[in-house]
Amino acid sequence: GELMFLSAILDAGVPAATALEAWVGPMNRLQDFELGSGAVEVKSTLAQMGFPAYIGSLEQLDDALRQPLVVAAVRLRLSPAGRTLPRIAADLSERLGHDPAVRHQLEDRLTAAGLLQSHNELYNRAFELSELRMMTVSEDFPRLLRSTVPPGVIRATYEIDLERVPQDRDGVAGALRRTGVI
Repeated sequence: GELMFLSAILDAGVPAATALEAWVGPMNRLQDFELGSGAVEVKSTLAQMGFPAYIGSLEQLDDALRQPLVVAAVRLRLSPAGRTLPRIAADLSERLGHDPAVRHQLEDRLTAAGLLQSHNELYNRAFELSELRMMTVSEDFPRLLRSTVPPGVIRATYEIDLERVPQDRDGVAGALRRTGVI
């Protein structure tokens, strides 16, 4: 899902170096992308009904930390006509051009994310992008926050259904404009 979103922000005109620097998910940051003043948390599913999204902490959807905070919901489907994870990564590398620094940064991020070339043959499922929805986190977004859970709750992981959250009408480009990246 993060690679699909990375491709989408490149399509929207974000320069490759900026896009790769923004991809901080593999570095165990709270959100997957830190773009301008905001952040994007990418959630992926293969589910065709509903959109279950795992939230890993009370801070992950806290928009007090970075604004705007946007959730990118990436729905994938398995398809023989799709691409394997190593093929998606290779296609991204080709799109980045010949700048060795940019390609090296992509390789560093992919390695940090656990995608090792020595394991490429293990990735045999092929994916197609079925849907990409953007949702800005606001006070009515379904979430748990450290500031709103009862005293004594120190950690929580939970699931939400993103299918029940209205999507932003202006898509990826609108989210990028609100963060100040484009």
